[in-house]
Amino acid sequence: MSARHGEAPIDPRALEEAAEWLMRLSESDFSARQRADLERWSSSSPERHRAWARAQILQGKLGTLPRSLAMSALDRPNNPSRRSALAKLATILAVLPVGWGSWKLLETQQWTADYQSAVGQRRELLLEDGSRITLNTDTAIDVLFDANQRLIRLREGEILVQTAPDVLAQPRPFLVSTRQGRIQALGTRFTVREEQPQTHLAVLEGAVRVELPTDSGVAPLIVNAGQRTDFSSRAFGQRVPVDSAASAWTQGLLMADKMRLADFVAELARYRKGFVRCDPAIADLRISGAFPISDSRRTLGMLVQTYPIVATGHLSGYWITLSPA
Repeated sequence: MSARHGEAPIDPRALEEAAEWLMRLSESDFSARQRADLERWSSSSPERHRAWARAQILQGKLGTLPRSLAMSALDRPNNPSRRSALAKLATILAVLPVGWGSWKLLETQQWTADYQSAVGQRRELLLEDGSRITLNTDTAIDVLFDANQRLIRLREGEILVQTAPDVLAQPRPFLVSTRQGRIQALGTRFTVREEQPQTHLAVLEGAVRVELPTDSGVAPLIVNAGQRTDFSSRAFGQRVPVDSAASAWTQGLLMADKMRLADFVAELARYRKGFVRCDPAIADLRISGAFPISDSRRTLGMLVQTYPIVATGHLSGYWITLSPA
């Protein structure tokens, strides 16, 4: 994180705490007691005071937080999307110029990517070597082909890769890199999803070789057709069978097989610009079926018709709450 010109950097922990307080402020039931707690926190150290002053500048420029940050305050503390939103907001607080423009640049990392897809969009690319890449919702990639390699850098989101034989006399490896490691295709078709702090990999055809950073000390792993795994920058997860949901998104479907409603809602939220909140009372309700991801209104209607659920809309349908019927 960079600091303002002429100003010493603010402690990142204080910035993260300030980001948390900003998100809490977006909740409609923020109480007088919480406001008093905020004041005590901001005055408890010079760094916290500086961090909160920066947060107030951002709040003043925007008037209110972008909804994708504000609504994240409603998620569980350990929800990956909430942690990601907090990290983005803390980054915004640390850099200049602060404001809506900074938020949009840091929102998806897409501003410098070679190829992007919008929220709810799927996009297919035909590369110069004949390989095909399908971008899922809210995805950003770089394509780096040179004399030695064919590299796809997945900045965020999810892709389906269908490799083609190299056109050069000296074949170059086909690689996909994420923040957690590097995948080498061995004549294959596979999906990769980057979701901090892990990468999710599913091999549909052929095989891939996965390498973690060299300082991890972990040997590369071969993942064969019909297998999927998750990996961090330090360890591999178990190799387990691929299920039908792995590539269902390429057909415009979100597959659920006795999935928790809360987990289903988290997946559906990836494909819509609005927000869906699940009442904790029905979070563990198990649902099954094939649901269209391009029409979230229809998907929500299917849930309401099939399960004991009521969907209540706010902000012209931008914010949906699912509650017990």
